[in-house]
Amino acid sequence: MLSIRDLTKAYGDVVALRGVSLDVPAGSIVGLLGPNGAGKTTIVSIVAGLRRPDAGTVTVNGIDVLTRLQQARRLVGLAPQELGVYPTVTVRENLVLLGELAGLRGRQLAARIDEVAAALLLGELLGRLVNTLSGGEKRRLHTAMALLHRPPLLLLDEPTAGADVHTRASLVQVVRDLAAEGSAVLYSTHYLPEVEDLQADVALVLDGRVIAAGALKDLIATHGTAAVELTFDGPAPALRLDGEPATVDGSRLRIVTDDPTACAARALGELRKGSHRLRSVELIRPSLNSVFLTLTGRQYSDGQHSDGQHSGEPAVPR
Repeated sequence: MLSIRDLTKAYGDVVALRGVSLDVPAGSIVGLLGPNGAGKTTIVSIVAGLRRPDAGTVTVNGIDVLTRLQQARRLVGLAPQELGVYPTVTVRENLVLLGELAGLRGRQLAARIDEVAAALLLGELLGRLVNTLSGGEKRRLHTAMALLHRPPLLLLDEPTAGADVHTRASLVQVVRDLAAEGSAVLYSTHYLPEVEDLQADVALVLDGRVIAAGALKDLIATHGTAAVELTFDGPAPALRLDGEPATVDGSRLRIVTDDPTACAARALGELRKGSHRLRSVELIRPSLNSVFLTLTGRQYSDGQHSDGQHSGEPAVPR
């Protein structure tokens, strides 16, 4: 459904994308992961036709987004990171407007509004003015407006940013259901547990490049590692355990191991004089977070700011 090939994009001296290629088949969810400034928002905005790349191609169901934008846009639903709701009218009026713009009318539109409202916990809010809603309620409405017409391709950029637990759970379930109906979903997020909950495929973006892509379980099997991390008050000691590599990063000592429990016990036994400075011990199992750490050498951060706030990469307009 979505095919991206060799996208490059720069904003002045800041290079946001460096030859990104990615596929999102119909009926699949691809979690677009990466730290602030990685280029995720730029990818979403180019696919949506809101920005043009410096080079590369994007097609949606075989339609070239760069040369046939209007035809491609009919196939796309977009919920950018910045909220795009109309505050002075009701929830229902927001949904009617977006539904009619997408070509829905009459009973079909009314039925679809009821379906989406129920799925995203908006049923009791349809008559409320949007400016009276909470942040989580506005976030659910924002997403509902994007998926109301069952788009063949749904683009979600940080869909649960600042959302409460109930909002996050309802959004994740709606995304699952839409993919089960055959839509392709590109799901950009900082929040690793959401991607694991969705059992989505993963595209890991760093410094404008896709450094790994594939099924979640395959990436964890290939790149996930188990480890023990010991955090100290002050610089970590250079502890050595036979056959298990250890690295020191400031106050943190990390030991890669196949058996974190046994390794932790051995490490504690070897500390001796340094044990009084020990502040915490963490056992790390193979996971998406450990995949990121293996591939990049640094911890993943689920920062709450947009890419643009850290890198010069602009946020996506509505």
